[in-house]
Amino acid sequence: MEKLLNGFESLCFDKNLIKIRNKLISEERLDFNDAKAIMETQDINSLGILSSSVKEKMHGKKVYFVVNRHINPSNVCAISCKFCAFGKPKGHSDAYEMSMEKILSLVSNELKEIHIVGGLHPDWKFEKYLEIIREVSKAAPDAHIKAFTAVEIDWFSQISGKSVSKVISDLMNAGVDALPGGGAEIFSPEVRKKICTPKTTGDSWLEIHREAHKQGLPSNATILYGHLESYDDVIDHVSRLRDLQDDTNGFFAFIPVLFQPFNTRLSKVKPFPFSYDLKIHSLARLYLDNFPYIKAYWITLGEKAAQVALHYGVSDADGTIVSEKIIHDAGAKSEIGHTRDFFVKMIKDAGYLPVERDALYNELKIYE
Repeated sequence: MEKLLNGFESLCFDKNLIKIRNKLISEERLDFNDAKAIMETQDINSLGILSSSVKEKMHGKKVYFVVNRHINPSNVCAISCKFCAFGKPKGHSDAYEMSMEKILSLVSNELKEIHIVGGLHPDWKFEKYLEIIREVSKAAPDAHIKAFTAVEIDWFSQISGKSVSKVISDLMNAGVDALPGGGAEIFSPEVRKKICTPKTTGDSWLEIHREAHKQGLPSNATILYGHLESYDDVIDHVSRLRDLQDDTNGFFAFIPVLFQPFNTRLSKVKPFPFSYDLKIHSLARLYLDNFPYIKAYWITLGEKAAQVALHYGVSDADGTIVSEKIIHDAGAKSEIGHTRDFFVKMIKDAGYLPVERDALYNELKIYE
């Protein structure tokens, strides 16, 4: 680390970042004040040097991606969150429900990860969700299935009368290999009330992931940023994730998700500057020292911004996705999917080494 940061003091004009550099070299964990300094700094270039150095210490020049697909079986949802443009009430003109035939038509042997999330359907039974997993697992036996957020698991518990623990074990028996990180949004109760009042609480989200890890089911974690949150809210969020990871070591990746306001009831929220995106990703890499991977979610960032984020601590460029719906319903301007060749070129053009992975971060191919 000291070699990677050689000469840093001569380049940096923020003394607080120099203090952080010294902590990193001595392998001392960052605290709240360090996190606040990261969010407040104006020295973006030096921040990038710090976060990319930590990333390179962990992974060298490797940046990962996966050939995956998102499947959203239905957008019918029993709750309505202000930040969401995807969920629709039953009977709405834009509501849809996929048949099993339609779901299976989206599955192919090429996929290494299948990501399944959707609305909280008021009429579907828990057994229907289990059937979806079983059928997808049969159709793509070599793919890992990453399915259902903590919010959905909480809903399954409510509609089935089963405990969260039993819901998770039933999902694993059906074929779920990992949980996505969605539904975390922001843990701050005050902000959560303003953007997603009816949704599962932050405390419940954390406990559901704790139970999943206890049963051997790994997961990702997210933050929804760029809406009504403060720096303190962001730091509280990552601190609580770090604490849980200390206890369970069950998280693979942390994924900052940039809020898309355009078709939501929070459409008047003013956009944050791009430097804020870079600070969020750098904070993630520097503060979440126990998370193996930090992901650049190109769906919300946009492809070019995601490429820049590779220089701010990011070690995962996400995946092909093929057809993303939830974020694009909120007005995301990125493409709905990309090819393997796109990611190889994107990562190489940023000066890094592309590595194709599966959902559990096993390396499948290194593109020298």
